[in-house]
Amino acid sequence: MRRLAPGAALLVVAVAAASASASSTRVSQLRVQEFPVPAGTHPHDVAPARDGGVWYTAQGSGQLGHLDPKTGESTLIPLGSGSAPHGVIVGPDGAPWITDSGLNAIVRVDPRTRRVTRHRLPASAGYANLNTATFDRRGILWFTGQSGIYGRLDSGSGRMRVFRAPRGQGPYGITTTPSGDVYYASLAGSYLGRIDVRTGRATVLRPPTAGQGARRAWSDSRGRIWVSEWNAARVAMYDPRHKRWREWRLPGSSPMPYAVWVDERDKVWLSDFGANALVRFDPVTRRFTRVRLPSPDAAVRQILGRRGEVWGAESGADKLVVVRTG
Repeated sequence: MRRLAPGAALLVVAVAAASASASSTRVSQLRVQEFPVPAGTHPHDVAPARDGGVWYTAQGSGQLGHLDPKTGESTLIPLGSGSAPHGVIVGPDGAPWITDSGLNAIVRVDPRTRRVTRHRLPASAGYANLNTATFDRRGILWFTGQSGIYGRLDSGSGRMRVFRAPRGQGPYGITTTPSGDVYYASLAGSYLGRIDVRTGRATVLRPPTAGQGARRAWSDSRGRIWVSEWNAARVAMYDPRHKRWREWRLPGSSPMPYAVWVDERDKVWLSDFGANALVRFDPVTRRFTRVRLPSPDAAVRQILGRRGEVWGAESGADKLVVVRTG
């Protein structure tokens, strides 16, 4: 552990190198590896960084974490008193952008200087219970709040606008298609919302199964939206071109799909709380591959990745996990 001078903004916590202490298993051609992060951080979301590392929200300690997979070392950046960060993504500027439910703010961290900039929601928005964010093709950040709002932030000017969601509480996961369309999933509302990025108006799209609990959403390369259906134990796909839905039940006796992400080969990845696993779905063959997690009760709440790597945050185990597919 490296000690910092009094008043320093960063806390660097050394953990054992991945080759020595990280759990590793193989499933077919998939290599699974876990990386411990500081105890009590309870990582919620992850986002691969441009420097080869991985950002993660340390929701339990009110910090943003950065893992170096080569050394297994984590750097923790305090986000402010009362912080409880939920989501993190890497913006077009290469910086991590955080939806912080504790601060009721969108937070940006400079990846070089570690300077923290907070964009607080207007008082009229109330407590939003901020969840996730995505950038559209014009550089506008769109975000969700489970209390019943979604909003937009101009990352250049700092101007923000908040909208009331149809059906009230529920907006959770959010995604941008290759063409620039923005969709969000409403957990409590059990629908997929399509946002008109010019007017801000949201249109409700209903999956075939009522009360399915649409939790997270992600676009594939064709602009089809994949949705994890928490209550229905299914993964759903909405095709905007044909305005059609399809659903598939995950394998096992009691699947609980939470996170969803689509990789560079258009394979769909989900986290299954019921099986303590990551699950890969091939839309072409319609086959599922289950990748069991080494740590019990890992509770992967979000998945993101880069070519050849699928990263998850194990909130229940204080670890990050990667599945290497190359």
